Amino acid sequence: MEKKEKITLRETVSSVRRGVAVLRKVSGGLFLAITVSAIVSGITPYAGIWFSARILEELAGARRPDVLWRWVILTVAVTGALEIIAKLLSFWEESRWEAFNYRRQTLMSNKCLTMDYPELESMENRDKLAQIDQYENWSGLGLGRLPVFYEAFLAHAVSTVSAIALCVGLFLTRVPASNPGMAWLDGPIGILALLAAIVLPTLAVPCLQDKVTAMSQGVAMADKARLGNRVFRAFGFLCSETGRALDIRMYGQQRIARYKMLRDSTFTADGPFARLDRGRGGALNAVGSALSALPTGAVYLYVCLKAAAGAFGIGMVTQYVGAVTALTDSVQELLKVVSNTKNNAMYVNMALDFLDIPNSMYKGSLTTEKRSDRQYEVEFKNVSFRYPGAENYALRNVSVKFKVGTRLAVVGENGSGKTTFIKLLCRLYDPEEGEIRLNGIDIKKYNYRDYMNIFSVVFQDFKLLSQPLGANVAGSAEYDAQRVTRALTDAGFGERLESLPEGLDTQLYRDYSGEGLQVSGGEAQKIAIARALYKDAPFIILDEPTAALDPVAEAEIYAKFNEISGDRTAIYISHRLSSCRFCDDILVFDHGQIAQHGPHEALLSDEKGKYHALWNSQSQYYT
Repeated sequence: MEKKEKITLRETVSSVRRGVAVLRKVSGGLFLAITVSAIVSGITPYAGIWFSARILEELAGARRPDVLWRWVILTVAVTGALEIIAKLLSFWEESRWEAFNYRRQTLMSNKCLTMDYPELESMENRDKLAQIDQYENWSGLGLGRLPVFYEAFLAHAVSTVSAIALCVGLFLTRVPASNPGMAWLDGPIGILALLAAIVLPTLAVPCLQDKVTAMSQGVAMADKARLGNRVFRAFGFLCSETGRALDIRMYGQQRIARYKMLRDSTFTADGPFARLDRGRGGALNAVGSALSALPTGAVYLYVCLKAAAGAFGIGMVTQYVGAVTALTDSVQELLKVVSNTKNNAMYVNMALDFLDIPNSMYKGSLTTEKRSDRQYEVEFKNVSFRYPGAENYALRNVSVKFKVGTRLAVVGENGSGKTTFIKLLCRLYDPEEGEIRLNGIDIKKYNYRDYMNIFSVVFQDFKLLSQPLGANVAGSAEYDAQRVTRALTDAGFGERLESLPEGLDTQLYRDYSGEGLQVSGGEAQKIAIARALYKDAPFIILDEPTAALDPVAEAEIYAKFNEISGDRTAIYISHRLSSCRFCDDILVFDHGQIAQHGPHEALLSDEKGKYHALWNSQSQYYT
């Protein structure tokens, strides 16, 4: 999104309305709690001021005991009830905030889960998401600030209206005719002088604060903060990451971290934010603080002069001074909230733009056949594909057909198109040209979720969660323990499972438990394969499944390959051509095209073919 240095009030209102509409879906009643709480909190102090004025008036006047007792009882009852209500509402609001802070995090995660994979993988969109996160971590800017500003705006608006209601009498009560020398206080000169002394500083202070906020949170400073956050996140915790400990010690990489942290001084005493506070920003804040004292002084002078002239008693002096002082503070804070909301609008728009990214892939409506015989046939028909923004084709005119039950090896050098072939098969991407068909029907016509459910994939860069072993395999906290155990055994993890005292309840890794199991790379690979087996989909795709395994474990996986696959189609992406011996068919990719296609012996006999060259380059490891 193009960041604008200035955003109009109309654009701000539009951003706030859209942002609040989005947040209300996950707010869990937060906005209602804020509204009620802000109204009560805004009224409560003025109730105390009003009742106190009544008591002081009586004390300065007739001092009637019955009247005093009545005012005291009313004061205690009303202000006490309001305080109790305010406290109860505060507890309610806090509980809504806790729920909201959790639910708000689901906005972006749910968007990522539902985005088309090409959009999620896009560097532009990943950068957008990173910026949203970094700006929020920097000073809470973005969608999450809207409820804070809403609460502040409403509270100060209620406070302003309440203060005005208590101030009306100041201008309606006239100086007695017996004191004509002070009558000017009720005239245009006195009232205009008071209003000028109140309004001008009251408006000037937020303007100065707005300038400081614009300087500290504007585009230029925000970009510096974003870079500083990125550097700090990347290098600030580098030395505490256990996964990097070996490399850091062997190569002294801590020097890189220190160098980067010293070079980027965004948040240090010599950084741009510190210089702003010491310079123009600090000066403007000082001027603003000085100006904010002027309205209070002017109010005290005017009210005291009018009281001295006999317009009202000591009790009303308390009411008017307290009310007008609170009024100036409320108006200043109200304008400050408006200013901060305008500055925040740019970051709200960034989040909304990300949430508005459309899904362009057609999701289809046909239900994928639930065939008990699993007789599925897949056909690539003249399929070509380029990654977004790329000039060269990752796949070009690929045509191939295979059925369920086939053991298919996909081989080739790095960058030859193997993984792209699998991504298209799983419909993570759609082909730019040609069609992919399932049982003769273009896969785009199938319901997207239904279609993906017929695939189990073990990606080379798979991830396991810091959760119990059984939950990792099943992908759920609730699972069939017998099926999980069978999947782990089929994947070669059976003996290790039997040695675990807590069995399937064994926690993986130590992020949450000191007793967590630190699995090796090979063990993790087997758990990932078990996860694919547990899904029990008709197609199982293994992307370099033995990459982290030692030769013995690799031989074990190969030996059990047919048993693991069962009646599934097994598609095996591999750099180790020894796996091809176990496959019925082999696709040899070269520069985005299928260079050869056939069984192992036939391909090996073609001495001029790509497969023969690849095999002989690795044959020393097989003989």
